[in-house]
Amino acid sequence: MTHTFLYEPAVWIAAGTFWRGDGEPLEAVGRTEIAHRDRCWLLSGTLKVLGAPPVEFVHAYLIEPPADGVNAMKWTFETETFGKLDGTYVVIDRSILSLFGCQASGYHGSEHLGQVDADHYTTVGAVLQKDKLIYSWALRLSREV
Repeated sequence: MTHTFLYEPAVWIAAGTFWRGDGEPLEAVGRTEIAHRDRCWLLSGTLKVLGAPPVEFVHAYLIEPPADGVNAMKWTFETETFGKLDGTYVVIDRSILSLFGCQASGYHGSEHLGQVDADHYTTVGAVLQKDKLIYSWALRLSREV
């Protein structure tokens, strides 16, 4: 099966659970758009955590398209909170693994995207600062058609 997430321009809707570092589960919903340009792919969107008060994370990744026959892609993302995160997506069978970190801030983590079918993925991941868990998530992604 060929991957569609990242590899095809599309809009993806997310829904699931977000856990704060203290373990409190919160409902989360989001929207991500993937666009392809000649020199880079863009992944941008939001994830809203429905706590009291709600918190909205905005993300915008610049992804280097993979070279022919290579199953890894470098990406960058920069915010005031995390600093500049450098990461790599690695494609392994029906999975896309993302590993990332920022030496300056100490933030690091990983995310696993598992393909269910061409229009659906599951994702789980976690962000830590040095050795402290900041948050984690488990979401379902559905491609808008």
